[in-house]
Amino acid sequence: MNTVNHSQIDLMASIDKLRQEVAKVIVGQETLVERLIIALMCQSHVLIEGIPGLAKTLTVNTMAQALDLNFSRVQFTPDLLPGDLTGTQIYNPATGQFDTQKGPIFANIILADEINRSPAKVQSALLEAMQEKQVTLGKNIHALPQPFLVLATQNPIEQEGTYPLPEAQVDRFMFKLKVTYPSFDDELEILRRMSMPSQDKPTINAVITAEELNLLSEKMAAVYLDASLEKYILHLVTATRQPELYDLPLSDMIRFGASPRATINLAMAARAIAVLQGRDHVQPDDIRSLAPDILRHRIALSYKAEAQNISSDQLIEQILAQVAIPHE
Repeated sequence: MNTVNHSQIDLMASIDKLRQEVAKVIVGQETLVERLIIALMCQSHVLIEGIPGLAKTLTVNTMAQALDLNFSRVQFTPDLLPGDLTGTQIYNPATGQFDTQKGPIFANIILADEINRSPAKVQSALLEAMQEKQVTLGKNIHALPQPFLVLATQNPIEQEGTYPLPEAQVDRFMFKLKVTYPSFDDELEILRRMSMPSQDKPTINAVITAEELNLLSEKMAAVYLDASLEKYILHLVTATRQPELYDLPLSDMIRFGASPRATINLAMAARAIAVLQGRDHVQPDDIRSLAPDILRHRIALSYKAEAQNISSDQLIEQILAQVAIPHE
């Protein structure tokens, strides 16, 4: 089942080049880079959370430079207006008409930096773009370029002057990725690379085109997902809603569980990771490795769980341990 044709080999070479370009700047963070590639293949959005200084923005910037796609970076602030993101219509006295001035959202990749610093009006404007892939300006609807991805960052430790993302918007992100401190060896390499005053910035070359991303997406459709694994995905998601069905004592820890978007995204991402690893079928470990990143932001914790400092990751760990893994 592991036959790989020449077009796959060419695409895998392009993916390797993408990783090499990102590695010119980013030390480590292999999982983050892989998840971003999966999101590109699935044309889905990513929320990246981590304390300042962990290269969240730098990773997304570097990734965008390595892609032959249009890129916009928006620094979200409390005084940001929806029009600053989507654009607006400006009256032209010479013609007597309103001219459309498109905003930075009209790009293939949007880096929404510190997204939780923007007020609800801006977040709702972004929500339409993320879900509908379109923007309404005045009475006109404008389609966004394809592919269209929002890669958003947020800082989890500063709550003053921030606006928590509503559940309806958080659910539209395929992944919520947590960026942690680098390992000792990785940080030593970061020190050596970045602490020299004369350090020249490496040139990042565009190595993947939109056409190649489309081909990767087409490869996903050919990946085999066994019926037993489809049911396994559904069992994992159902366990977040009705944990008692799986003898999990978590009912008083969860206000509500994951939506059907979690089911869809687990299946899509599992196919994508199989393509990246040169396989034509999904394995149970693909689903298990992706589950925390896809489920953690879709489980609403109860007040009891929050009072006991229990995280959604801890609940997901229990679910993965309890729900039976299908035999291959």
